[in-house]
Amino acid sequence: MSDAKIDATKAELRRQARDQRAALSDSQRAEASAAATAHFFRDIKLLPEEMAAAFWPIRDEIDIKPVLTRLKDSGQPVCLPVVLGELQPLAFRQWQDGAALYPSGFGTLAPDELAPVVVPDVMLMPLLGFDKHGTRLGYGGGYYDRTLQSFAKRPRLIGFAFAAQAFDFIPREPHDVPLDAVVTEDGVTLFGTSA
Repeated sequence: MSDAKIDATKAELRRQARDQRAALSDSQRAEASAAATAHFFRDIKLLPEEMAAAFWPIRDEIDIKPVLTRLKDSGQPVCLPVVLGELQPLAFRQWQDGAALYPSGFGTLAPDELAPVVVPDVMLMPLLGFDKHGTRLGYGGGYYDRTLQSFAKRPRLIGFAFAAQAFDFIPREPHDVPLDAVVTEDGVTLFGTSA
């Protein structure tokens, strides 16, 4: 598949994924988010010392705030991404006890600039779409791609999405790093590795 064809295919899949996600009612979103949270804690195991990167959901993304706060409240070290610039990798700032969160770009929240910058061992990632091979479809800005390329060691990648965002196939380019797992209201799917 040519680069132009891949770009066009991904643009169409992004449109479909946005439409599918937007079609969910508020009650469907709340129920799906609660179910995904339960599946995550039942099926995904983190070591106590692992730094877990999460995300503050925006727009109509699946709500993983309960995952983030439960991890933090249990003593798991957690961090949130910060947008530093349009073509730069994301930075991850640790969310420490008692620290407030501030706007960090694109409607998300993160700790302030005095919080320690860390490298995550596990990344909980927002998905616009995903396929049965673990290919992640993001918004197209390349932030996560650039970030993963900047790390010396690849973290475990766990995507969060609604089941309605699933596709049979998403074209994968050389810079696309596959997910280790995806969590939806239907459960956890592992992709050839143990998440």
